[in-house]
Amino acid sequence: MIAFGTYDAARHPRIAVLVAGLRAHGVKVTELNHPLGLTTAERVRMLQQPWRLPVLVGRLLRCWAALVRDAVRLRRAEGRPAAVLVGYLGHFDVVLARLLYPRSVVVLDHLVFAGDTATDRGAAGLRVRLLTGLDRLAVACADVVVTDTEEHRQMLADPDKGVVVLVGAPDAWRTAGEEATREGSTSASSTSASELSVVFFGLYTPLQGAPVIAEAVRDAVAAGAALRVTMVGAGQDLPETREILAQTPGVTWHDWVEPDALPALVAGHQVCLGIFSDTPKGMRVVPNKVYQGLAAGCVVVTSDTPPQRRALGENVELVPVANPGALAARLAELGDPAVLAIARERAARGRRRIRPQVVTEPLAARLRDRGAL
Repeated sequence: MIAFGTYDAARHPRIAVLVAGLRAHGVKVTELNHPLGLTTAERVRMLQQPWRLPVLVGRLLRCWAALVRDAVRLRRAEGRPAAVLVGYLGHFDVVLARLLYPRSVVVLDHLVFAGDTATDRGAAGLRVRLLTGLDRLAVACADVVVTDTEEHRQMLADPDKGVVVLVGAPDAWRTAGEEATREGSTSASSTSASELSVVFFGLYTPLQGAPVIAEAVRDAVAAGAALRVTMVGAGQDLPETREILAQTPGVTWHDWVEPDALPALVAGHQVCLGIFSDTPKGMRVVPNKVYQGLAAGCVVVTSDTPPQRRALGENVELVPVANPGALAARLAELGDPAVLAIARERAARGRRRIRPQVVTEPLAARLRDRGAL
């Protein structure tokens, strides 16, 4: 099997989870990968702003030339692969994969619908229609489409083509959590024993509900909760979030943390926050940070939506969507060591469920059914 495309596993670890999981199932996976070097936000921005497209096209063509060269060499050495896995953000790459491997089973990891993502970030009209058309083209080029939730699978024109594979978390997050536990560091080094350490990281897009988090932290602290909060990332909702928390003590801001340093930073906190919005996209996803925070040894607090309850409802702390009061109350409750200890036990029971080998079982089964393994 080949893992193929311009994906960037450091920025977007979903493909790393799929590859690691399939290898754990005994599948030989060869990676043909030349990263495009653009974030999700940059790709969406280029698709929303046509004058930026030449940059995208130029980079894409250079990466594709390298991929074609490597594919030809591998074909000569090993023959045609039974299956090709196109990594996350592979809307264009899957077209090339289909052309290069017309008789192989092409698997598209369709974690993000371009049109849906653009709508969530404020786009409308022709741009959304074009991006929705790109989604349809990408899905049409694939034989199997991997989605992260049942809600996303049902968005496919042919849901039977889809298979739900939870996002999971790379082993680096679990390792970071284990190291933090061995060191006896269940909270950030700057946090006293009486403070609850809380971390949020993300792109501050509407689905994440960062202003809801800000209101909850502000109100919890004002009511007497002892919190030490770390906020990581940047995006369109960051100015509003910072404004809400401007007068709240105990909040540390990081615009950026390198991907290889993020697991240890998160593992140094007791609580990791997920998403809290009531946007349509927010009601359909289970974000990376929920799995990653859980793997890192944190208690995860996130919104009570159908996909999140279905995936990890027994192992995370669920609060009503878009409800800062409920989130503030839950953070205050977790400040009680006895309540926190019970929540940590629930979280610990869920960690095995999100390891790469476990989450990729449905994909391995689908590929076996198609004779592609």
